[in-house]
Amino acid sequence: MSSARFDMSEVRALERHLARSVPRTRQAARAVTVRGAQNIKRDWAANARSTSGRHARHYPRSVSYDIAPYGPDIVMATIGPDKGRVQGALGNLLEYGSAKNPPHNDGGRALAVELPRFEAQLALAAERGLAWGLA
Repeated sequence: MSSARFDMSEVRALERHLARSVPRTRQAARAVTVRGAQNIKRDWAANARSTSGRHARHYPRSVSYDIAPYGPDIVMATIGPDKGRVQGALGNLLEYGSAKNPPHNDGGRALAVELPRFEAQLALAAERGLAWGLA
């Protein structure tokens, strides 16, 4: 019967690296999500200012966002008009339109602009956080 010996030092080094990296990467992902939500909120309100007209002049100020954690690895941003604010209840009508009004798609356009930036920043945060030998 023969016995084999394994050098586990590199496995232990990887374990220590991941133990330090994963929390930092989670924190960076949350920061990217917050920044993305702020950008979408800002752009949505700017789009709404240019399309909502005089009848919905308070609507752009109703756009807000909330950040909510859903476990240790999921952070979600909810962005849109707050129905509790002045003219916030007009959000569905202005965004999606009606039988007599075309959709403005202010939020959809803001999301389309932010999505590639968000994805790139999230990928960068993951690469930096999990890169072996750089932590």
